[in-house]
This record gives sequence, C-alpha cells and structure tokens, in this order.
Amino acid sequence: MKLPNSDRAELGDKLDRYCLNLEHPKGQHKALLFKKRLGITRSNQEILERALLRAAIENEAIIYRQDQYGTHYDIKFSLQTDIGESLIMSCWIVATNEDFPRLTNAYPIDK
Repeated sequence: MKLPNSDRAELGDKLDRYCLNLEHPKGQHKALLFKKRLGITRSNQEILERALLRAAIENEAIIYRQDQYGTHYDIKFSLQTDIGESLIMSCWIVATNEDFPRLTNAYPIDK
C-alpha cells in the first residue's frame, strides 16, 4: 500500500529538533547513527529530507497501528551517501481529522 496523499507529506521540524539533534536526550542516539553511517547531520539534512519525501511517494507503507491520534505508517528504504549506506525506518501519521502524512520519526536500522 502507498502512504495516503504522500505528495503532501510534511516533515515539520522533526529532523532538526529530534532525529539529527546531537543534544536531544533521546534523539542524540539517532543523530549519532545518521552521522556515523551516512555522514548526515543538521548541516546537510536536505539529503535526508529529499530521501524521506521520495520514499513517502515511491515506497510501500505498512500500517503500524491505529489509535485515537490517527493511522501510523512505517516505510523502510535504503539510503546511500558518499559515506555509506543504511536501511532507514521512517514513521508517519495521518492524524485524525487530517488527510496528509506527517513525519513522526526516522532512524537508521540494520538490514
């Protein structure tokens, strides 16, 4: 299945504030993985932004769960940079009373 209305997917500030923030109490671990495996940091986060938006449109999504907040989806995709390659887990929600996906999380995972 494809992510609903993926052409309108929004990243918000999740990457800058959390996933690539080396100072965030929980996000710092994801930020370290992005830096070590792919060389992606806040200073070049546009690489990850483009990859996430492309994956949202092109890759298959699975429903992770449905709850009072909306429908949660996961999309896995491979990302390669000059530094390395990693499988990425991206998590999205189509919130109740909305019809477009928002990024909720992203992090490198093992293949």
